[in-house]
Amino acid sequence: MSDFTHFDDQGNAVMVDVSAKDQTAREATASCRVLMEDATLALIQSRGVKKGDVLSVAQLAGIMAAKRTPDLIPLCHPLPLTSVEVRLALVTDPASIDITATCKLKGRTGVEMEALTAVSVAALTVYDMCKAVDRGMSITDIRLRKKSGGKSGVYEAG
Repeated sequence: MSDFTHFDDQGNAVMVDVSAKDQTAREATASCRVLMEDATLALIQSRGVKKGDVLSVAQLAGIMAAKRTPDLIPLCHPLPLTSVEVRLALVTDPASIDITATCKLKGRTGVEMEALTAVSVAALTVYDMCKAVDRGMSITDIRLRKKSGGKSGVYEAG
């Protein structure tokens, strides 16, 4: 039917069988950005948001999201993650928060979706915690930055 791996010959959705693949160390890093008003960034930096410490809560939300990826994305394998790191960095020009997540494991399939889910949910958490003061925030540039492990080898975004 096509080159997509999540469909059988009749076009039905299937979870890819990875049982024949070798277990290898796998790692993926994803990133995104939350753009906001200068005043919102200052409020986050001063820990003045009424809902709490935006950076700590968003970091924890991203880690939790990576672990729940197969519950959110159909056909994703449940994976025994060995490490999830979520970093949030304040940027002044333009006023924003850069979010990066790196997921690791030793297994038969990659962790790209876990890293992408982590940054997405961390960004949504920033938005949720700050929407009362800045409804114009935007989440941009969600992307895979790097992956390694497995037969396809290393990928790095240009």
